[in-house]
Amino acid sequence: MSSATADVADIAWTDKKKYLWLLGLVMPAMPLVSWGLVEATGWGGFWFLTVFLFAYVNPLLDGVLGKDSGNPPDSVLAWLEEQRYYRWCVYAFLPLQYAGVVLACWMLSRGDVALWEKIGITMTMGAVGGVGINAAHELGHKKESAERWLSKVTLAQTAYGHFFIEHNRGHHVRVATPEDPASARLGESFYRFLPRTMGGSLRSAWRLERARLARAGHGPWTWRNDVLNAWAMTVVLFAALAAVFGVGVLPFLIVQAFLGAAALEVVNYLEHYGLLREKTPSGRYERCAPRHSWNSNSIASNILLYHLQRHSDHHANPTRRFQALRHFEEAPELPSGYSAMMRLAYFPPLWRRVMDKRVIAHYGGDASRANVQPGKHARYGVAAPDRAEAGRAEAERAAR
Repeated sequence: MSSATADVADIAWTDKKKYLWLLGLVMPAMPLVSWGLVEATGWGGFWFLTVFLFAYVNPLLDGVLGKDSGNPPDSVLAWLEEQRYYRWCVYAFLPLQYAGVVLACWMLSRGDVALWEKIGITMTMGAVGGVGINAAHELGHKKESAERWLSKVTLAQTAYGHFFIEHNRGHHVRVATPEDPASARLGESFYRFLPRTMGGSLRSAWRLERARLARAGHGPWTWRNDVLNAWAMTVVLFAALAAVFGVGVLPFLIVQAFLGAAALEVVNYLEHYGLLREKTPSGRYERCAPRHSWNSNSIASNILLYHLQRHSDHHANPTRRFQALRHFEEAPELPSGYSAMMRLAYFPPLWRRVMDKRVIAHYGGDASRANVQPGKHARYGVAAPDRAEAGRAEAERAAR
């Protein structure tokens, strides 16, 4: 887009949320805020402030602020994506994230901090790390090598560097199919989904990298393996923190890494729950469409998560920057923002009561068109798939 056209576009359309995106930095700044409040008041309960804000205040803000389904005009999309201000809104996440990690390890190493306070610090680190995976998600989809490298740096805190591989080259190919470990099935609880997606995503990332390296004539045990070099960043980070603050911080680092990864996976759980791409006569799955992702236009959660809730457009245009993602009327809509839905997912009976009827309604009352958890077909009054066909599909998944 020419400068003159960009000037016209700038005049014709204004991003009303432009400066609100800076609020996305509140989350990584919260360990510093909590520390300041604890130092000022002497009350260690402020170490739980981050979790309280994310779990309770943000859903409340979603309800108060409402939704925004407005889209930027197609004519300004290219210009909008070129604006570097938005990139810096994401880049700034990293120094705040790691300042919080260093501060937390310093507090964890001190002898005058009570165990219950250390639990709050660890939960705070996990919450920041989980949102950090979303920042890594935004960076990891971009074409610039520097941004992709920053994505792996961001993932080091949660030891989830393989997400960089599996999400881009695995999930985006197999989304909303039984073959995708990151697509939850109708009737599958989050607690059943969590080990399946964690283990399946790790195995898939390794297979994808091994196949890529084999095509180039290399084995998997090489520095060129992006799974290994991403994990190496975690090893270096944890070793450096242990060297500076003592090995006593390692158990807390491991726990916060799990909490952060679990926070990512509960988002994965709700993004495609029960949704299924149909197979074409050729046996291949249809192209991913807006109807294969659960969306939300809740303003507060979208600001916090860099428009992650406009998930349909992200799958249609993976390299598109967050500020340019669009709302689709045909996309199924969650009853609330991600912050509230994440809490709901922790209670399977409540989750099924709210979401199962929405999945079935999305398919016109025909649950057989949904991605149903094996063994749960009778619950929804549909026939289980042919065992032989299921066996062949399982063999195909194992071969990939």
